[in-house]
Amino acid sequence: MFDGTWVDAQYFSDLVVMDVVRRGTWHFTRARGRDKVAVSAGQFIVRYNNPSWRFAVQSHTTQKLILPVAPLGPLIRKRPVLGPVDSAEMRLLLAHVHTVDTELNELSPAGLQSARNTLVELVMGVLRQKVDGAEPQLAPSLVQAAKDVVNSHLAHADLSPSMLARELNVSVRTLHRAFAATNESVSTYIRDQRLEQARLALTRFIDRPSVSELAAHLQFADSSHFIRAFKKHYGQTPVQYARFHGHRAAP
Repeated sequence: MFDGTWVDAQYFSDLVVMDVVRRGTWHFTRARGRDKVAVSAGQFIVRYNNPSWRFAVQSHTTQKLILPVAPLGPLIRKRPVLGPVDSAEMRLLLAHVHTVDTELNELSPAGLQSARNTLVELVMGVLRQKVDGAEPQLAPSLVQAAKDVVNSHLAHADLSPSMLARELNVSVRTLHRAFAATNESVSTYIRDQRLEQARLALTRFIDRPSVSELAAHLQFADSSHFIRAFKKHYGQTPVQYARFHGHRAAP
């Protein structure tokens, strides 16, 4: 039996609610206990909240989105929809949520409306398991989701525009078009992030990797290519940079 605290969710009545479970398990019930759902870490649940659900709180961390019924209700048919957080569609949605959360105080009323419309569009994509990559409003979310994938795969040999397009379930052309709107190319972003990781590694006073180790780890063709790229980007060779900045970082 689950031993937790049950909370009524009537204050979200007649709305669609999405919960993203980060840790632990959420237990939901409604209709006098006949409908019971357990949502574990790494999953989401989208539910129509009328009649009201109750949820049991245990050790967890969640994100909650409160959404309008009109565009989303027909897609869930008043039955809860569950799925994995790491799907391509959810990556786009969560990238958008993070961006809006970061820039919320700077958004104009028109910007807030655009952010809201994009949010609904992305949730519809999650429910349909496919987003319209050609939709211009989704380009910023696509770019941010791609950057998130890049930043967690810098040491992977297959990191490329093609790999990112597969991960995000869009065409390579759509991915390039989204990045073009930011005046940045996909390949340039990958290279620059690899160089930035190398720069940070070179400032370590303890366990600092060698130039050849960094070149191999970050998938440069060889040490010479890495040295040339690093010097062009930072104005110093990796050894020069480590000598100056690494000693300054010493305790």
